[in-house]
Amino acid sequence: MSNSKQILAMLKSRAEGDDELFYSIALQVAASEARQGHRATAEELRAAVDAARAAGGRGQTVPIPFSTPRGDLADLLDHRDARYRLGDVVLDEAIRDRLDDLVRQQSRRDWLREHGKTPSRRVLFVGPPGSGKTMTAEAMAGELKLPLYVIRLEGLITRFMGETAAKLRTIFDESAQRRGVYLFDEFDAVGARRAATNDVAEMRRVLNSFLQFMEEPTSVDSVLIGATNHPELLDRALLRRFDTILEFRPPTDNEIRKIVSANLRPLRYPRLAWKQVAAAANGLSQSEIVRAAEDAVKTAILDERDVLRTEDVVRRLAERQAMREAFAPNDD
Repeated sequence: MSNSKQILAMLKSRAEGDDELFYSIALQVAASEARQGHRATAEELRAAVDAARAAGGRGQTVPIPFSTPRGDLADLLDHRDARYRLGDVVLDEAIRDRLDDLVRQQSRRDWLREHGKTPSRRVLFVGPPGSGKTMTAEAMAGELKLPLYVIRLEGLITRFMGETAAKLRTIFDESAQRRGVYLFDEFDAVGARRAATNDVAEMRRVLNSFLQFMEEPTSVDSVLIGATNHPELLDRALLRRFDTILEFRPPTDNEIRKIVSANLRPLRYPRLAWKQVAAAANGLSQSEIVRAAEDAVKTAILDERDVLRTEDVVRRLAERQAMREAFAPNDD
């Protein structure tokens, strides 16, 4: 039989309209019943949860949003609705396979816990700016049907001794109570090496706290994602705490074609010279290619054309290359 804390947590989640947390606790109860040998009861509970999820939203005319952080959390967490699924993101095949594995573990976490195992939930995204790290985090939330919470670094990091670590404690406590995807963007701001020459005692304490919090057990299995453009700055002890580390690279020719094609709607593009497009996009990030494609579409619409030409796309890609060169380091 479920204990009083689980019943109270279920009632609280229902009052707040947090269906996912409600289902999560119900699955914990099912796992507990299975461990006690009550497999029929466990199966009934899991079937009831699956049926409730399948019927979710049926007959509703207004969607119920995920709970928005309040109080102190409002300054630390930015809640965003997940607009994407993993199928909407152009990803390297190896990265997609590992993300699919994480989704599978998270989706069947109750089954893993019945066998004494926990799903992977701590992921580090590494790659240059614009390579799709933030979009992939959002797609993970969409795939798992969980809210995405982006940690506000400006609210987290302060100059007062002990305050940053205390705020980190608040964030991790929330992640242990409210299931979701929690994104630490620009993660190197928190996880920089303790031996860095510009380090101070306070940031060492913050990093030590972070290492401790990551190791703490949790029953809701929230997904924690760190994203950084500068992995060389991260403390090596921190890297060992992640279940998986994924490196995002500039898109290949085939991936460039997929990115451009996905962003040329509603226009037609029957005769694009894809080798020229790939050559023009070489070295650009995914977000730069997306913006170039969108700019080409806007120009064609304003010219009252419904067909895109190769030169339309190549010209916009060349503009993005010029912008990148303007911000390149100057050796003079």
